[in-house]
Amino acid sequence: MSEINIAKRKEKCENCTKQCNKRQGDDGAISNPEKEEVNGQVNEGSQLLLSACLSCEGCLSEEESLKISQQSVEEVERVLALNKRCDASKHKVLVASVCPQSLPFFAVKFGLDITEATQKLCSFLKGLGVHFVFDTPVAAGFSILETQKEFIQRYHRKHHDSHALPMFTSSCPGWIRYSERVLGSLVTPHICTARSPQQIMGCLVKDYFSKQQKLSPEKVYHLVVAPCFDKKLEAVREEFYSSLMETKDVDCVLTSKELYHLMEQRKVSVEELDSVPLDQVLGEGGEVALVRHDGRGSEGFLEHVFKHAAKELFGLDVQEITYKTLRNRDFQEVTLERDGEMLLQFAAIYGFRNIQTLVHRMRKGRVPYQLVEVLSCPGGCLSGRGQAESEAGGQIDKALVQQMEEVYSSLPVRLPELNPILKTLYQDWLQGQDSLQASKLLHTEYRNQSQTPTPPPHMQW
Repeated sequence: MSEINIAKRKEKCENCTKQCNKRQGDDGAISNPEKEEVNGQVNEGSQLLLSACLSCEGCLSEEESLKISQQSVEEVERVLALNKRCDASKHKVLVASVCPQSLPFFAVKFGLDITEATQKLCSFLKGLGVHFVFDTPVAAGFSILETQKEFIQRYHRKHHDSHALPMFTSSCPGWIRYSERVLGSLVTPHICTARSPQQIMGCLVKDYFSKQQKLSPEKVYHLVVAPCFDKKLEAVREEFYSSLMETKDVDCVLTSKELYHLMEQRKVSVEELDSVPLDQVLGEGGEVALVRHDGRGSEGFLEHVFKHAAKELFGLDVQEITYKTLRNRDFQEVTLERDGEMLLQFAAIYGFRNIQTLVHRMRKGRVPYQLVEVLSCPGGCLSGRGQAESEAGGQIDKALVQQMEEVYSSLPVRLPELNPILKTLYQDWLQGQDSLQASKLLHTEYRNQSQTPTPPPHMQW
């Protein structure tokens, strides 16, 4: 992060901590609790944001703080500068992976359709000195397919494994960090082990792509452009670092807004940029067709798993999914019924307040869902604070988010099961869908890092 962003977030987070200390006494009870969210709107007053809370200095070790400080535009520019010098031993091949939820941000900012905006962004990155630019639906496809497979496995063992269900999605690093650091053993065994799209893309670039280019992984510098600051936290997790090769799967994460500000600093005119197509991981010719997965502005894990489970477990083809809004627009559920019997009940739960409701129900054993798609940002990934926060800071730019949602929904949906690139990579890279290699590179584990095994039921923020 830039020094300005760190300062802004630290100030915000320290304020959150002070408010937390005022409201929560030694016995964990809360005075002056926050008001409820109504119809997706939060009443004015102290706001505790999950992403802000978990990314503040108070929660990070000194080592983590140092690593995150290196996730910056300045660090990318340092690598680019080394590439311009004569010492070839320090040269890196730069690869940029751009998340699908970041592309609508640039489309709105550039005033272009998403395909043209993506090509302009690609042109800017290559003008900086980036050698290859990818989008990440292939990595997200792997993550969705592995999540679907794990859900079916967990469903079949639900009667003899108390941790099998509900299963929680694992693509949101803010949610993962909160689960490991605060909720601990109450939640961590329920988290899907499939790696997030970002980290699967990291494996794809550092393992498969580097071999195709006849490069050792440490000679590749992998930059990810994401809508969320918390993706920086995910990139520095120790399990995503190879001590043998001395390299990370993802070397640096820049938020959409950080990259856009770099364009502004360099006084880059969008009109003067060429239209340069994205590269393809398999190196094939032809232009990359932009696609998205089902869902409401995120990766669509709930919808893909729901349709797959309906077919796999009950032989039912579900074409359209109907969301039922419960507490607010960020707490919704979908159900599958047959002859009056409830077969599946999933939920999409976004934002810290709704997550707290979920946790409270879980402590009481009152979670009826088999799968919950959990995201820390209200509204999902398009509302990530690395792109949706207003320039004044502290508030989400709702008009910008609405525009991004319209742009994102304009992309065609592609089922990962029908993607021939995924089938090729499963065989050529992973030696099959059920191989040890697939398990090693597409999955991880989440650990209880909390000081207390299970927080008391009355603990809320």
